[in-house]
Amino acid sequence: MPNVQLTFPEGKHKVLTMSYDDGRSADRRLLHLFNQYGIKGTFHLNSGLAGHHDRIPLEEVKDLYKGHEIAVHTVTHPTLTRCSREQIVGEVIEDRKSIERVTSYPVRGFSYPNGSFNRQIQEMLPHLGIEYARTVLSHGDFHLPDDYFAWNPTCHHNQNLLALTETFKQFGRRQHLYLMYIWGHSYEFDQDNNWELIESFCESVSGREDIWYATNIEIVDYMRIYQSLRFSAAMDLVYNSSYHSIWLEVNGEVIEVKGGSQVILVR
Repeated sequence: MPNVQLTFPEGKHKVLTMSYDDGRSADRRLLHLFNQYGIKGTFHLNSGLAGHHDRIPLEEVKDLYKGHEIAVHTVTHPTLTRCSREQIVGEVIEDRKSIERVTSYPVRGFSYPNGSFNRQIQEMLPHLGIEYARTVLSHGDFHLPDDYFAWNPTCHHNQNLLALTETFKQFGRRQHLYLMYIWGHSYEFDQDNNWELIESFCESVSGREDIWYATNIEIVDYMRIYQSLRFSAAMDLVYNSSYHSIWLEVNGEVIEVKGGSQVILVR
């Protein structure tokens, strides 16, 4: 039987994703850096607070965040474990509706406001059109999540970022897939006067051929498509019923399985 393993697009074995909350005006500078260095991020917005104080107005969202993912962070940023089920439903659904009116695409990602969640909230989210939810429980590691509704990041950007980045960059062995997931709030760079930290990070990690630069939802979608592949019992052919390509490593050779195609893996 052939040895068939998942890889990221084009045979890469590492993925980097960023996640920033609250839609504050400092997102403008952060987005400029991400765009300059080819790094992709997910930005979680509170539609009910947009345009107030230093928050990005909703009418600017579509153009400003182009090329990145916009995701849900509730309408008013409450602590969800203190809320009724009815309020949780409203906070999530109404945030989706408001953001979708300006983005013109289904908004499917989420981060827990104030980091507050429990099992009941996790179980509610799929019924509200949410497909993953990020926590604030950094683990300092580089593994893919077991539960996308308790998606723990690698680190906050103030948690040993540059040292962890060097570790991530040095992974050369291909036995595993590696995810580096960084989260934070863009206004913290103003508050802590450390924009040079994220600038150094972006410069250090950009343009690498072994890293896939992805939004949160792109990772979720890619892994879901992989799970939907249909392999023969002998693992010598595979059918991809989706519209998007998946890359596999077959006995050490990288093979693209295009959407809607059946591919012979070994002859």
